[in-house]
Amino acid sequence: MPARLRLAWSAGVAGLSICSLAASGPFEERVLPFLEKNCYECHGGKKTKGDLDLKQIRDDQRLLPDLKLWRGVLHQVNTGEMPPKKHSVQPTPDDIAVFNQAMDDALAAAEAKLPPDPGRVTARRLNRTEYNNTVRDLLDVDFDASENFPADDIGHGFDNIGDVLSVSPVHLERYLDAAEGIAERAVVMQLPKPPERTTFSIFLEPGGYGSEDGTRPVTNAIPELFVRHTLKDTGSYRFRVRAGASNAPTGDPVKMTLRVDDQEVLTTEVTHAPKQWESFEVTIDLPAGDHRFSARWDNRDTNVLGRTLYINEFKVIGPKDTRTRFMKRVANISPEAGEEQQTGDVVLWYLTRAFRRPPTPAEIERYSRVFARGRESAEGRFEGGLQALIQASLVSPKFLFRVELNDRPQSASPQPLDEFQLASRLSYFLWSTMPDDDLLHLASTRQLSQQLDEQVRRMLRDPKASALVQNFGMQWLQLQRLATFQPDQKLFPAFDETLRRSMLRETELFLGEIIRDDRSLLDLVDADYTYVNRPLARHYGIEAEAFPGSEAQGRRRGDRRRSGEYVRVSLPDRQRGGLLTQASILTATSNPTRTSPVKRGKWVLEQILGTPPPPPPPNVPQLEEQKELSGTLRQRMEQHRSNPSCANCHQQMDALGFAFENFDAIGGFRERDTDGAIDPSGTLPDGKSFQGAADLRRILRDKKELVARNMAEKLMTYGLGRGLEYYDERALRKILAEVARSEYRFSSLVVSIVQSDPFRLRRGMASATAADPAPKETAPRGGS
Repeated sequence: MPARLRLAWSAGVAGLSICSLAASGPFEERVLPFLEKNCYECHGGKKTKGDLDLKQIRDDQRLLPDLKLWRGVLHQVNTGEMPPKKHSVQPTPDDIAVFNQAMDDALAAAEAKLPPDPGRVTARRLNRTEYNNTVRDLLDVDFDASENFPADDIGHGFDNIGDVLSVSPVHLERYLDAAEGIAERAVVMQLPKPPERTTFSIFLEPGGYGSEDGTRPVTNAIPELFVRHTLKDTGSYRFRVRAGASNAPTGDPVKMTLRVDDQEVLTTEVTHAPKQWESFEVTIDLPAGDHRFSARWDNRDTNVLGRTLYINEFKVIGPKDTRTRFMKRVANISPEAGEEQQTGDVVLWYLTRAFRRPPTPAEIERYSRVFARGRESAEGRFEGGLQALIQASLVSPKFLFRVELNDRPQSASPQPLDEFQLASRLSYFLWSTMPDDDLLHLASTRQLSQQLDEQVRRMLRDPKASALVQNFGMQWLQLQRLATFQPDQKLFPAFDETLRRSMLRETELFLGEIIRDDRSLLDLVDADYTYVNRPLARHYGIEAEAFPGSEAQGRRRGDRRRSGEYVRVSLPDRQRGGLLTQASILTATSNPTRTSPVKRGKWVLEQILGTPPPPPPPNVPQLEEQKELSGTLRQRMEQHRSNPSCANCHQQMDALGFAFENFDAIGGFRERDTDGAIDPSGTLPDGKSFQGAADLRRILRDKKELVARNMAEKLMTYGLGRGLEYYDERALRKILAEVARSEYRFSSLVVSIVQSDPFRLRRGMASATAADPAPKETAPRGGS
């Protein structure tokens, strides 16, 4: 990476013990003269725009506590935002190069003195999503167990930040209620009868003739009737068919074959007359999933009159074993052992999974007593002990919190997390749930640390990695606001709930491909493909031939991948591509009656480039409130920018936002608006010009260091459950170097984060000599 770019984003070069560099070092010799020449006019002495007085900084000691400030200074100098164009003297490229190198030298010297510090991680309560997922994987029950829990607060843009995941009395009450309901679902005291799925003949496929009395003939034209069922559980099932036949006086009787999927399970003769139905039944073991059950008339012959097969109904009964999946798993634990041994083995197995680590002997003894009391209160039934064990564990802090106990609290230097703690960090990072059996096994054999790369790639291929899309992706992109966005129905009558869901699903599938297929991070900014269903295709103006069932689609099936009712389509015209032109983003960054170039530009700066503008000055009215402004939206924005206090930020935000003016407030493409032909051109502060969204996407894709750094910072924040600090910069720069070497592949970013010191280590005493800053950027749900 060029020294200028590496410097411009270097933030972690501070030490907890602040030491001054040499009295006459690069800062005093080369940085201060640059500041005096180019910055003091606005940020020194009597003038302190933005409350920034650089004249007060006379040595390099302020580099360490003020690294975020210096990152901002470097960014604005290198992008041409500062000094402002009206400044009488502008720095030459050589001046900027000297300034960059001087800062690089000063910061590198400070970084060399920085002791390793993986940072402080607060014991994190499971948020609502993590609670639901953990209950699902621990007990094989899938429902919204946290439905009545209080909403989780937001910190640093995410709802899994330890410092804001507090516990209230309401939480405690809801945890108790939920534990009881979950235990009753996971362990059933009174087993139900096997469920029956009955399909009367008139509802069998293919659709056709059937009388009201339930008699349906199997004909030469339709020799087979069938039904499809999705079975939730693997087990033993009975397939029962009620049938009758009219047989000719001579010749063979009607023969019927029952099939399940492609397997013939029964061939029989049907001799009873219609309405004197005979039942034919077969028992078969089936895995969970989709299955096809059918009955076929085998010996039909058009030359034989008076012989017909009639079907009355199909029944699929099962599974025979109606125990819950969790009960079946428990039954396989030490089934031949005595009662005391089996109880101990069950408690050990269950607590290892519930606490995400092996329980201590004291915990095993305590929870074994809980099990025994529950069993006694249920008249000796094993299920009663299981319910008591589950209820007690689900309200334990060891389940509700991700606790990382330190077995060497007095160690001066950082120490590795133990293998079980590492397994939990990994699984909640990528899956938002507890470690699976593979991770727990590797942790128990102390092999996880050596297999991190392999395990990360396995986990990213797993369907549970969709949690990374839902819980990281949707929060990073701030798409929760799309759920409540209501555009003006008179202006945008095409917007409805179906289109809203389609917009969101497009982004989910797009992010899912980035993760699943290990694509480049730069595809997030500019890609030549997306996913659409029919409503979204109409909204985008994409031809209907892209969809299943069309003749053209059949000829070109290899060009597209399907995901349910959505298809992956190419975008060769460059009108759209990447996240920036997806309707979900464009809609979420609009106003109900019109587009908002400011919101769209601000979103790009914050969520894509990681260079958020400062807060607006106080008492600046909204655009609509400034009645003195006139003309088109672009002209009104230009008049708004004439206010000196607004100009600097809006210069970049507005340029970025106007690039997307060809897309209306719900993301539909347009050439004109009420003001006439749309002008989506603009120029960025660094002098790069564009003629619309396609040009801007190419410009942003070239800013690969900024895009990658922003993505790494967001993903690290989410994975660590805390905001990043200056001491994380050393690890961050190593991560970015590896990501660049891998051509910005998503898996490389995740693997590098997981292998970094902040993820794998815990802080030592020497690293904690300085107090951590208080939590920042926290807000209740709905704001961040």
